[in-house]
Amino acid sequence: MNLTTYNILKMRVNNKHYLTVWMEGKTVYLIEQNLLPFKFQIYKSKNYKDSCVAIKTMIVRGAGAIGATAGFAMAQALIEAPEKNYLKFVEKAKREIEATRPTARNLFYATNRVFNAAKISKQEGIKIAQDIAEENIKDAKKIGMFGNKLIKDGYNIETHCNAGWLGFVDYGSALSPIYVANNEGKKIFVYVDETRPRSQGARLTAWELKNENIPHAILPDNAGAYLMSNGKIDMMIVGADRIASNGDVANKIGTFEKAIIAQKFNVPFYVAAPCSTFDLDCKTGNDIIIEQRSEDEVLYQTGLTKNGNIEKILVCSPGSKAINPAFDVTPADYITGIITEKGIIKPNIDEIEKIFK
Repeated sequence: MNLTTYNILKMRVNNKHYLTVWMEGKTVYLIEQNLLPFKFQIYKSKNYKDSCVAIKTMIVRGAGAIGATAGFAMAQALIEAPEKNYLKFVEKAKREIEATRPTARNLFYATNRVFNAAKISKQEGIKIAQDIAEENIKDAKKIGMFGNKLIKDGYNIETHCNAGWLGFVDYGSALSPIYVANNEGKKIFVYVDETRPRSQGARLTAWELKNENIPHAILPDNAGAYLMSNGKIDMMIVGADRIASNGDVANKIGTFEKAIIAQKFNVPFYVAAPCSTFDLDCKTGNDIIIEQRSEDEVLYQTGLTKNGNIEKILVCSPGSKAINPAFDVTPADYITGIITEKGIIKPNIDEIEKIFK
């Protein structure tokens, strides 16, 4: 497939093209997503432990971007590793990297690929880390092309959380078809689930769409059913953090609720993800580890004050506790199709096995 034959633009900030994450020499550069949309800043990770912090604290987030960062963190570990006990050092680093975000399949995909290459040589491991990032960009472009075929002129599309450019090295998964459709001149409108507690839809997806001049509105998480029941949504596209071999999908908390409502009102519900997000060793969604994050993400919100300062404030009853599962699992029965870089497939074992043969 010639990736130059269809219309999709590189993502730009202030008229300059950026990747979400890239590596030069020993340093990994990442867009500091915790500061968006209020401040655009590049975070510099000097070593693999810094990159672990970036993943854990969500300086970088999103399946593809986490995977690329994990690959680069492994490359940093290879560079840092002493000649004596080389593999022992790298194995320890691998365990540390993998402990940062346990639900994200792309993270483990990257660490394993780089580690296996590192057994050949440091240079081969570093090369594979760069390959993973470049493949992520190409896969996202292909997802955009295939997903665009589903979008008709005049469509109102709902999405959940952020699976755009910021969630990948470039282009994104769920937003990639939307970017292609927009660039082809289709009149589309995007409803952006906010998405609590971290508000990555309201903060990141909305920021991306605004930069691309794509008409959109931020939607309270609990308003989707209202719009669908009134025929206001033509389709939903979401991303994924891990897909089991039977087609069950782990994604941002609240995705399962959206899928239930979409099925109730006959709204097509699509998941966009590259093959690197599939976990063939994971038989069903019941086998997916769900990351439990700090209750502070629920109890506090960060925003921009009138004075231009970014501040964190308590927004819940003082002294109350919170629970904060970062993901939920949507059973395959609620999913219309999965948009991959190899085409659009049904979420079942037979279809998934075909794309890996």
